[in-house]
Amino acid sequence: MLVVVTGPSGCGKSTILRHVFKDIRRVRFSVSHTTRPRRPSEQDGREYHFVAKEEFERMIARDRFLEWAEVHGHFYGTAKSEVAAKGKGADVILDIDVQGARQVRDRRPDAVFVFIMPPRASELRRRLKERSEDPPEVIRRRLRNAKAEVREVGLFDYVVINDRLDRAVLELEAIILGARCRTDHRMAELRPILATFE
Repeated sequence: MLVVVTGPSGCGKSTILRHVFKDIRRVRFSVSHTTRPRRPSEQDGREYHFVAKEEFERMIARDRFLEWAEVHGHFYGTAKSEVAAKGKGADVILDIDVQGARQVRDRRPDAVFVFIMPPRASELRRRLKERSEDPPEVIRRRLRNAKAEVREVGLFDYVVINDRLDRAVLELEAIILGARCRTDHRMAELRPILATFE
């Protein structure tokens, strides 16, 4: 199963997902590629695969991405090979932007789409400033983009309002566990059971 998690920068996606990965078995994180500079707290191959713009453009030309977009002046993309490798025996979670989620919906309508919503604009501004990883002009751009991104919430299957971390984690875990029980996701498991009733 493919789970797409998105929301404005600073809404808490990474924090929520860290808890989900500790709590739920058989979920893996798809590490995206990006051309943006690495932050001091980040490690190549853990948060992102950091690549030069030229390498990213070569990957686009070779149709290597499930989705890609230019966001905040940098390229971000999910490699098809990453999703395939991580998806062997596990559910794969993509932490991507709204543009990328639209592309995945076109290519993988079977995926589960979740929007993480901050409780209010002022709280998003506070979180972006407090993480102290971006200069003021980048924070302003992220807040401008957030205004457009939150308007797309209705396009998603589920929304988690991240006003309390513990509740937001539980809600996302419930969505993942519930989606695992969808009939279309369990057909391989159901066929042998159904055969016993013939």
